[in-house]
Amino acid sequence: MDKKQLQQRVTEQRRRVRRRLTIRGVLSLLVVLTFIRCAFMQRYENMFVCVLSLVLLAMPTLIEKQLAIDIPPMMEAIIYCFIYAAEILGEINSFYTIIPGWDTMLHTLNGFLAAAIGFSMVDILNRTERFSFKLAPIYMSIVAFCFSMTIGVVWEFFEFAMDRLFLLDMHKDT
Repeated sequence: MDKKQLQQRVTEQRRRVRRRLTIRGVLSLLVVLTFIRCAFMQRYENMFVCVLSLVLLAMPTLIEKQLAIDIPPMMEAIIYCFIYAAEILGEINSFYTIIPGWDTMLHTLNGFLAAAIGFSMVDILNRTERFSFKLAPIYMSIVAFCFSMTIGVVWEFFEFAMDRLFLLDMHKDT
């Protein structure tokens, strides 16, 4: 790799990081503003949700650094938007009850995200030299689908358990 190619690669990497930080930064700012609004309204549970959202917005970057993997920028942006849509818009701004189908839309998006994560995990294993197997694309797709369905079922079990054990309304059906 010559010097010009290396410089182009570094420039592209900087653009990706700047774009990623911009999306995360804007959403984080909106979460902080929501936190301040909740503080004025003395909604302490919602303030906790805001803090949780900020932690979740930092997770993709932490995962990338800890596991030394590269999450594609588009996938990372979708994850950030999903977190904001579920926690801030859905929970705090009551979009789950105001907008019909909000929960269905987020569950569908979560299914695609889980499938992409499952596919990526198998792809990482396929590319590494430490393992001696290589899966065909059809098997990778099956694994991604099964991973997505498993995540969805586990989440529904979690929601049901929270509703029954702690008398919450995670299903938003009461």
